[in-house]
Amino acid sequence: MITNIFNEFKTCTQLQYNGQLNLISPNQHQWTFYYRLGRIAWATGGTHPFRRWRRLMAQHCPQIDVDKMQLRQQDISTNYWDYRLLEILYKKQKIQREQIHAFVESSITELLFDLAQQSNFHTIMGERSQKVILETPMSFTSADLSIKQMLDSWTNWSEAGLTNIFPDFAPVIRRTEQLQQQVSPSIYKNFVTLINGKSTLRDLAVKMRQNVLPVSRSLLPYVLKGIIELVELPDLPLIVTENANNPISTQPKKSKAPLIACVDDSPQVCKSLEDIITSNGMRFIKIQDPIQALPILIQEKPDLIFLDLIMPVASGYEICTQLRRISAFANTPVIILTGNDGLLDRVRAKVVGSTDFLTKPVAADKVMSVVRRYLPVQTPLPMKTGSRLEVCH
Repeated sequence: MITNIFNEFKTCTQLQYNGQLNLISPNQHQWTFYYRLGRIAWATGGTHPFRRWRRLMAQHCPQIDVDKMQLRQQDISTNYWDYRLLEILYKKQKIQREQIHAFVESSITELLFDLAQQSNFHTIMGERSQKVILETPMSFTSADLSIKQMLDSWTNWSEAGLTNIFPDFAPVIRRTEQLQQQVSPSIYKNFVTLINGKSTLRDLAVKMRQNVLPVSRSLLPYVLKGIIELVELPDLPLIVTENANNPISTQPKKSKAPLIACVDDSPQVCKSLEDIITSNGMRFIKIQDPIQALPILIQEKPDLIFLDLIMPVASGYEICTQLRRISAFANTPVIILTGNDGLLDRVRAKVVGSTDFLTKPVAADKVMSVVRRYLPVQTPLPMKTGSRLEVCH
């Protein structure tokens, strides 16, 4: 069954087709692939178009808070609403072309995978239409390459025993006592936190910064034993503001105490900085696992980051370099922490985009001097107790 569908894709490539390839299954699943000169420019449809858009925005455009976007009904009324939103965000210079390309690639990959899985259960009908032609696509994708990657992905999925496991289903724990007996307390805590029936397997994979295959494979034994059940979830729509005067705008953030982050594998350094920051009325987040630093920083969006230079697996140099590649952190002050006040370290820290340098041990006057120098807002008055967010892995 799947061969006939891929012959359609092959034909579109050979014809250098401009237009839509519409595919539909007997259970009314629909997919639309938009072609320009024989290459896929966009793809939409599937089970969870809105949930997918939210998930891919969080993954590839973390600087955009989807829930704060003001959308009118006409913004999401066309079949390719998701593409239009990316276009508008790009024109407003809120996202970069590289982010759009990654978004498009991920969307096409997901939809092709779902198409392959559905083709194992249903006959898929296809038709070409030139009703909508994207004249100036923001991204081009080779259909042949995408299909090869999808076939490899589907083969791996099937060989892992996941043929009947749909990545848009959500895991929910059904037998908590049995689960508690089979796993360690820390793993059980993670299971209870993450597996609540509100996130699909794909949502969980993005949260865990993993591919959906290993996440699904790790849950399969519990699914087979009936400890975990996979359930269907409704789509998660975007919020429409009927009287939005400026569509696709983001509301300003409410005034809050500045959030300061510390990425350091030393508990002593984190504790010292925490005491200094919170006693001066600011919020604090500590990250002691450098591997988790980037996803946590993207999620929390601190106003200033203290970053240790020497850490296992991922150094401060590497983390700083990755941060500066993300537009949301282009201007965030990054203060390198080090026990060595050498010239070479200072030069290298500047090269990777750090803002300043602070030598250990940290002292309150030096820390607050740096904070006041680089934060664009006035720091609040000291307070007896400060709010903090601990992220220890």
